[in-house]
Amino acid sequence: MKPDWDKLMEEFNSSPTQLVADVDCTAEGKPLCDANGVRGYPTIKYGDPSDLQDYQGGRDFDALKKFAEENLKPVCSPANIDLCDDDKKKEIEGFMALAADDLDAKIAEEEKKLEEAEQFFKDEVQKLQETYQKLSSDKDEKIAAVKAAGLGLMKSVKVAKAKDTKDEL
Repeated sequence: MKPDWDKLMEEFNSSPTQLVADVDCTAEGKPLCDANGVRGYPTIKYGDPSDLQDYQGGRDFDALKKFAEENLKPVCSPANIDLCDDDKKKEIEGFMALAADDLDAKIAEEEKKLEEAEQFFKDEVQKLQETYQKLSSDKDEKIAAVKAAGLGLMKSVKVAKAKDTKDEL
């Protein structure tokens, strides 16, 4: 993917409104990656720098270029309020009217919801993993019991009997 990404960066390097860049999350870019929820590599994010979204599309040059051309453009935000519909403008204006402490509290409240959702997901996946392990173990025990009850021997006898019958003809 790296060669295609480098080609894409070169393609958009002179764009006044579209930024295609990369960040080394293992070095000086680590704080930026941590702040934007980057957990695996490579991760592609796009959108408003203060509200980056996860890219889920293709990873070849043509797919990346098509996405960039169609999606990397100024979007509704406090910096580009003229691009917002009336509802979004009203929402932005409401947030802008909040005192800094109140806005921080609202942000913290919503981020807590994200953390709770992530923790719930992890807990449920752990339960699924434990259920899977138990089911797998139970299945293995049942298979062992069936084999111990003589299934293999029964199959051998059946083949031997069929051979004896054939030999008699």
